[in-house]
Amino acid sequence: MLPTLEKFIAGMPKAELHLHIEGTFEPELMFEIARRNKRKIRFNSVEEVKEAYKFNNLQEFLDIYYEGANVLIEERDFYDLTWAYLQKVHAQHVVHVEIFFDPQTHTDRGIAFATAINGIHQALEDGEKQLGISFKLIMCFLRHLPEEAAFQTLAEAMPFKEWIYGIGLDSSEMGHPPSKFERVFEKARQEGFVVMAHAGEEGPAEYIWEALNLLHVARIDHGNRCLDDEKLVQVLAERQIALTLCPLSNLELKVVQTLDGYPIQQMLDNDLLITINSDDPAYFGGYINENYLGIARPLNLSKETLAQLAKNSFRASFLSEEEKDRMIAKVDAYCASFTI
Repeated sequence: MLPTLEKFIAGMPKAELHLHIEGTFEPELMFEIARRNKRKIRFNSVEEVKEAYKFNNLQEFLDIYYEGANVLIEERDFYDLTWAYLQKVHAQHVVHVEIFFDPQTHTDRGIAFATAINGIHQALEDGEKQLGISFKLIMCFLRHLPEEAAFQTLAEAMPFKEWIYGIGLDSSEMGHPPSKFERVFEKARQEGFVVMAHAGEEGPAEYIWEALNLLHVARIDHGNRCLDDEKLVQVLAERQIALTLCPLSNLELKVVQTLDGYPIQQMLDNDLLITINSDDPAYFGGYINENYLGIARPLNLSKETLAQLAKNSFRASFLSEEEKDRMIAKVDAYCASFTI
């Protein structure tokens, strides 16, 4: 029988807003798809892969992340990857997902844009019908590549515009500020996409300012470093710009040294709209429930605080106001009915 805290988190309705679908690639599935596609990988066993999932920084993780993605070739591969994630989080009572995908990771190695998005989108459609998980799909530009490459990717995305809700910015943060992509984000907004950006994970608070003032983002992914700038905290709180925090990712990539001091309460006390997410769960040791549990235990978070974080996940989502209210009511009903 699950302990009370774990049981409470496990059954609570929640949304996930910061999830890279390529980062859900479990070693078992990686080997299966590699065999299917007759692709060699440098690991000899699942255990060897897991042993490699120990990182000192963001770049070390990205190196192995991109290597793993190399075995994704056919539409079926992208479907299987996405479907495996949806099944996993369905069991964790996730009812809405807003997932990132990185087309450049695939198109740069000769995989057609259509191959990747067709597989991912079909799985998301099936997940909505069969598992009841609603979704938004967000296409990210890789910030270590030139802005011209992002413009090309945006052009490739246009035939699939109705499937892509938003545009994001991810990959190596240091040395690649949001300002590098100001023009392509302006074009994306003109095309009607909602935009967001990873900022303030390893990069400074200034990157968050740039994301707000130059890219005009609707949401900040990560945003940990906002606490370095009191004025920035005030602006984020006043405008209720959501931060999609990823505790286990931050721990594994040494953004924080321990979860004991993770600033959840400080952020909530400053009226920041924060959410809990898993980022790249196959690589960082846990999906969304493990992330909730990972901060709940060391910080001794109350049931009320955990429920607030779950409700924030819907408030910060791109669902309609009516859908947000309906999901938040479900969280309230769950909390009211929860018994030890």
